[in-house]
Amino acid sequence: MIISALLTSVGINTGLCVVFFACYSILRKQPSNYAVYIPRLLAEGTSKRIPRFNLERIIPFSNWVARAWKLSEDELLSLSGLDAVVFMRMITFSLKIFTFAGIIGIFVLLPVNCWGNQLQDFDVVDFANNSLDVFTISNVNSGSNWLWVHFFAVYILTGFICLLLHHEYKYIALKRLSYFYSSDPRPHQFTILVRSIPSSSSYSISDSVESFFREFYPSTYVSHVVIRRTNKIRSLLIKAKNLYKKITQLRKHNRQKNKQGDYFRLFGQDDGLIDQYGKKLSEIEQNVRLHQSENSLATEEARAAFVFFKSRYAAATAFHMQQSVNPTQWIAEPAPEPRDVYWPFFSESFMRRWISKLVVLVATTLFTLLFLIPVVIVQGLTNLKQLEVLFPFLTSILTIKFVTQIITGYLPSLILQLSLKAVPPIMGFLTSMQGYISHSDIESSACNKVIWFTVWNVFLATVFSGSFISLLSVILDPKHIPERLAVAVPAQASFFITYVVTSGWTSVTSELFRIIPLLGSLITRPFSSPDDEFEVPSLPFHRDVPRVLFFGLLGITYFFLAPLILPFLLAYLCLAYIIYRNQFINVYAPKYETGGKLWPTVHNTMIFSLILMHMIALGIFALKKLSPASSWMLPLPVLTLLFNEYCRKRFLPIFIAYSTESLIKKDREDQNDPRMAEFYKKLVIAYKDPALLPFQYTSNTDDLFDPLLS
Repeated sequence: MIISALLTSVGINTGLCVVFFACYSILRKQPSNYAVYIPRLLAEGTSKRIPRFNLERIIPFSNWVARAWKLSEDELLSLSGLDAVVFMRMITFSLKIFTFAGIIGIFVLLPVNCWGNQLQDFDVVDFANNSLDVFTISNVNSGSNWLWVHFFAVYILTGFICLLLHHEYKYIALKRLSYFYSSDPRPHQFTILVRSIPSSSSYSISDSVESFFREFYPSTYVSHVVIRRTNKIRSLLIKAKNLYKKITQLRKHNRQKNKQGDYFRLFGQDDGLIDQYGKKLSEIEQNVRLHQSENSLATEEARAAFVFFKSRYAAATAFHMQQSVNPTQWIAEPAPEPRDVYWPFFSESFMRRWISKLVVLVATTLFTLLFLIPVVIVQGLTNLKQLEVLFPFLTSILTIKFVTQIITGYLPSLILQLSLKAVPPIMGFLTSMQGYISHSDIESSACNKVIWFTVWNVFLATVFSGSFISLLSVILDPKHIPERLAVAVPAQASFFITYVVTSGWTSVTSELFRIIPLLGSLITRPFSSPDDEFEVPSLPFHRDVPRVLFFGLLGITYFFLAPLILPFLLAYLCLAYIIYRNQFINVYAPKYETGGKLWPTVHNTMIFSLILMHMIALGIFALKKLSPASSWMLPLPVLTLLFNEYCRKRFLPIFIAYSTESLIKKDREDQNDPRMAEFYKKLVIAYKDPALLPFQYTSNTDDLFDPLLS
């Protein structure tokens, strides 16, 4: 009843609370579409066949919760890699912060806010009808000594978060080194990618690479693979796959008609289409063979190559050194894992990559600004007077309390949440055209874009009423930023508490049920064939990491302003802790491994959240006419930035590259390993473009259908 009253006080109808808790009660039951919800187990062949009648589908069981809870960090590491461990450490890190903040906020700051009477007195009897402003710092009297409680709370929480950040940074850095030492030799550790290779009319790209590295790295150079332009082959392979699906569907249709006894139409139009599609498929296969031949590929050399070395140290030395007098030629960089390579985009030149980054930057900026339109709509719904002016015919409806609560409390957050669903895919698509050559770099860059997009459009635009002019005026007048934030941020406390409930709780529960993949599976099932390759999904970090970090930003900034948000955040994080552990066990499998490079993004976002909290506190104490507190708040952001600089110098280099000590120590371990000779031979095969691999859809097994590759 208390939670229901709190939700009602922030504009969420009690009926919606009942619906949510009813949905939450079935979280203990795993859904029945196992092809959607446990694809990892199906792909690994570890799931048992489920009988048609299964009591577990009807009666809620909590076995999956117990399995997720008991999963150790070492088991998670072996199951999903270090990136999954870092993701879960981010959630447990947030849980520690907001458990500590919740104790201070609920048991210390909240009573202080309620005891104030600057806005109105707190009504203990009629709890649900209290305005949310009663629970915020706005209700504390100006100049009151009780504001010192909030001052010390900000200092204590900042110190606690910095201690935790240091501990986590150090722990994950050591975990990254331990993961490196315990790993077997991997191709990307001995490989660099060289781009912008100078072309010559008398030498091929392959000959140029061979000559260059034989001359300058004679003792450590092993071999190389020149990257080919395979866009034509990829388009042909897509056409072949679509034709094969059509043929499979037609054959399936014929078999069904045969079972039904429809013999007169059995050898009719469908067989003619099958023959027609079969001929087209055979022609495409022949065309692919021709493009895959050595003679054709010789003219499709890109100015890029993977170069292999005898040791990790030699590869690291090569990509850290400038290879040519001209810095725009022979550009070396670390090679991604073979499974992490993004083959469709290998830019021809330094200039083309630079132009592509500029175009994507402009497109991202325009998209960010255009997204202010739904934010303006959302803010209009939260203002009843503005709605009555714009739509006079709604005046009579808006007098109904239930309708008012839905429109001002629930509907704005729902519209914003639905609009934000499209942001991660769009950012991922734009980033893929930016010139990155690995999926991990694309996802990391998209993750940063989504984080700052969310901060700009969801936090700042909402706080400043969704007006671009208001945002611009704040940025152009930096002296008054703390004052403007101090006025605007507390006023949106109700909206952001509702946002945590509608966006946070529903997103994490929908992650368990996987509604969108379920609908996609039901739609595509009639068009799929038994020969379709089953693809296990991976966790989209650029979707889920920004969401968790943004809720962390809301919790830190509203910690001393409106501590009522903290219980809702803790509920979200507790759900996320259990549900994501379950997803790593049953649903997701890693498609690549970065060795925990995600953590610096988490650290930087937390530092930004602390600085934002300090700026708001500075403005609040100035508005509340507590000048000494405002003055003593100035050293806090300076100390926080100094701490961040220390962490950047101490830990960040470990996440950028491994040290000489680590590389040579690992190389010495491999010197007496008899498997290394075979490992060097397989390096060339490891970085082979999938478009150049043999394939065949037709039933003809004649040698003519084998790719013409030497």
